Amino acid sequence: MKEIVSTEWLNQNLDKPNLIILDASIQTSANGKEFEKFDRTIPNARRFDLQKVFLDKNSTFPNTIPDPKEFELESKKLGINEDSEIIVFDNNGIYSSPRVWWLFNVMGHQKISVLDGGLPNWIENGFRTVKKHTESFEIGDFKVKFDKTLVVDFEQIVNNSREKKFTIIDARSKSRFNGIGKEPRKHLKSGKIKYSINIPYQEVLHNGKFKSKSELNALFDDKCSAEKELVFSCGSGMTACIVMLACQIGYVNSSKVYDGSWTEWAERNNLKNVV
Repeated sequence: MKEIVSTEWLNQNLDKPNLIILDASIQTSANGKEFEKFDRTIPNARRFDLQKVFLDKNSTFPNTIPDPKEFELESKKLGINEDSEIIVFDNNGIYSSPRVWWLFNVMGHQKISVLDGGLPNWIENGFRTVKKHTESFEIGDFKVKFDKTLVVDFEQIVNNSREKKFTIIDARSKSRFNGIGKEPRKHLKSGKIKYSINIPYQEVLHNGKFKSKSELNALFDDKCSAEKELVFSCGSGMTACIVMLACQIGYVNSSKVYDGSWTEWAERNNLKNVV
C-alpha cells in the first residue's frame, strides 16, 4: 500500500473488502495546544486510542511503544486481521496518524496508509459523516511480527554520539532545537542531540496535507546533504513520525524512530550534548 491516500480515494473505497478505517485523533498536541473537536467521524471508523490504549502504560516517558503482545491483543479487539488493509486518520489533518502508521510497521503489518488531510479534508470535501465510531465487529486474527530495527533506543543514541553511524532528524521547533525555546515539559532544558539536523514537522506539510513528493525530495536533499542513514526524533515520538513518513514519501526508505526522543535524552543523559 502507498504511504498516503486521498480523501477522494477513501470515499470511493469505503466498502472495499478487508478495509479497516482507524480514527487516531487526539485532543491536544505535545505542547498543550488544543485541536479542533469534531462531533462526527468517517463512516466505518474504529477508535484507535493512542493516549490510553496503544502505548506503554508503565513508562515514565510519554507516547512510548506498547508491549507487542499488548498491541496484538488490542488490535484483535478492533477486529484487525492479518489481511486487513488499514487507513488511519486524525482530527488535525496530519498529526497523530503517522505515529499509527509507524506502530503497525514496527509490529510487522505494512498494509497501512495515512489519510492525507485527515478528517478536516474529508469534511471540507463534503463527504458523508456519522456521529459515532463503529463498535460492532468480530475479534481479529492479527499477529505481531515485531521489527526491533525500527525502534532506536537510548543506548544506540549514546553510541552514535561517540561514533557516528546515522544522522538524527529532529522534528521539534527551531527554537527548541537551538536551546532557546522552552520545552513543553517544564523541568526539561531544550537543545539538541549530537549529529542532529532540524526539520520542524510543519515544514513537510501544507494546509494539513503532506507536501508533494518533489517538494519533499528537495527539502530532504537540501537539509540532509545526501545522508541516507536517518533516525527520527522529536519531543516524545509523535511528530517524529510525521517527518519520518514525509521522508518515506519523498526521499529514502527510512522509518527508524528514537522512541524516547528528547524527553528521554534530556532526562537520562543529564543534559550532555545539548546546546
